[in-house]
Amino acid sequence: QVQLQESGPGLVKPSQILSLTCTVSGGSIASNSDYWSWIRQPPGKGLEWIGYIAYSGSTYYSPSLKSRTSISRDTSNNQFTLQLTSVTPEDTAVYYCARSLSSVVAGWADFGSWGQGTQVTVSS
Repeated sequence: QVQLQESGPGLVKPSQILSLTCTVSGGSIASNSDYWSWIRQPPGKGLEWIGYIAYSGSTYYSPSLKSRTSISRDTSNNQFTLQLTSVTPEDTAVYYCARSLSSVVAGWADFGSWGQGTQVTVSS
């Protein structure tokens, strides 16, 4: 059974870089046809998909966040990392990492495995 765990700082200052790591156990991020995503939920709002890194290492980002987003991976440690630059208080959210079996998803239920989420607050 695949398990995901997010880690990173809970407080980031405006204009700085938000960096989070997702550690995966129970499966390799470089095998099969899995897609590893970052998703966030701002307070009082719905889920927002940020982007993914595929089993092949290719990436795809939400157009609304593409200019500020980078997702990379460390296959030796079975981790993938989100970097979001030039953060503002609007980037305050609970951030989740999740796995899907396809690059095309019809809804949140298509993400079969989720981390527990980590709160990130952007504030000076």
